[in-house]
Amino acid sequence: MRRTRPSTEPSAADESARTPRPFVRHGRQKRHSLARTLVKAAATISGVGVVASVSVVAIAATLLVQSAQPSVDLHPVAAGSSVEAAAAVPEIGALEGGFNVLIVGSDSRQGQGDAYGDPDEETSVLNDVNMLMHVSADHSNATVVSFPRDMYVDIPSCVNAATGETIPTRYDTKINEAMGKDISLGCVAGVAEDLLGVRVDYGAVVQFNGVIEMSNAVGGVDVCVATEIADPYTNTYLEPGTHTLEGMAALQFLRSRHGIGDGSDLTRISNQQVFLSALVRQIKSSDTLLNPVALYGLAKAALSNMTLSTEFNNVNTMVQMGLALSDVDLANVVFAQYPTGAVSSGVVPDRAAGDLLAAALQSDQPIALTGGTGAGAVVEGEASATSAPAPAAGPATTDPVATAEATPGTPADPATPAEETKVAVPVTGQSADQQTCSVGFFG
Repeated sequence: MRRTRPSTEPSAADESARTPRPFVRHGRQKRHSLARTLVKAAATISGVGVVASVSVVAIAATLLVQSAQPSVDLHPVAAGSSVEAAAAVPEIGALEGGFNVLIVGSDSRQGQGDAYGDPDEETSVLNDVNMLMHVSADHSNATVVSFPRDMYVDIPSCVNAATGETIPTRYDTKINEAMGKDISLGCVAGVAEDLLGVRVDYGAVVQFNGVIEMSNAVGGVDVCVATEIADPYTNTYLEPGTHTLEGMAALQFLRSRHGIGDGSDLTRISNQQVFLSALVRQIKSSDTLLNPVALYGLAKAALSNMTLSTEFNNVNTMVQMGLALSDVDLANVVFAQYPTGAVSSGVVPDRAAGDLLAAALQSDQPIALTGGTGAGAVVEGEASATSAPAPAAGPATTDPVATAEATPGTPADPATPAEETKVAVPVTGQSADQQTCSVGFFG
């Protein structure tokens, strides 16, 4: 059961006794070759997609920056503090070493028109989608961790981005209450840093219209549906098969919960990972990366529909980040769901499994997920279109370090280098090279 705490604020001694998870700062390793001039990161309401090229940025940088929304401080300084602000991010040169990007999907209706309800009646802003993308120092692997919105966490003391006032530590609070209507992105970053032990370097917030424009910019995403999806709450109705989703259809697909798996937020995350993996494959395999017009459109859609942290609000930073991501193999792009256990009205972190995931990220090791795809998705061809998927596997009981798997039916060749060893982590999710399909509601 979820632990309870007194309503009074803890004393200074109590606060000092709380041992924070150490941050891991990656060494900056010089990159000797940059194969392609592109920027790439995938996103939707469960992430934010950015594709641009150096040639496009050279022409469009001024216009893009002018159209971007005002930035927010990821790690703001409390009012009256004597601590100096961090130095500006260099604007030239390739991004070196590892980095971590926090991507938050907000349910705010402000500035979104009346398609999602009356913005004047908005009483709170929830960060319903929370993802952290970790890129290893050698740029060989990338892991995107989704944090369930109903997960009870301790939100470390943070600074209100609008007022500069310090917000005390909030205990046993759902993670989607961390940001608030003042868009205090640093409060969400504090939770991610505590759970994974890595420092958040960059952050971005996307709202409903941002998702629509991003999906339009890539010309839609082809997603596989294993069993019928019928969700009257988001007006999402999809028959089994492959569907090209863009605009409002893409947004509603990503928002759908009642029409997916068991109807929970956990299965919605699985569904979002199906979309994200398909998006990454599509960008990698299409001519989008070689099309300056398409690249410009995607970069502009990203910048004009997102609120970026100060560290991220720079076109060159996006270019540098894309150079780091351009050569990551699809098999090493992993979408993972932070492991949880169920409690009344929500879930709580499974620290045992979560610490294995955190350790892998801190040491920059590629991971192999052993928990299955989750109940909202199924590997294409592994389940019939009329049966519900098997429950996700439980925590692994074997040694967490797994050797690379050999391809079935292929004899080992002594002259062929062995595959990179991956760390087995007992959480659900998938890699971008897995062809997966979304599963409709099965009660």
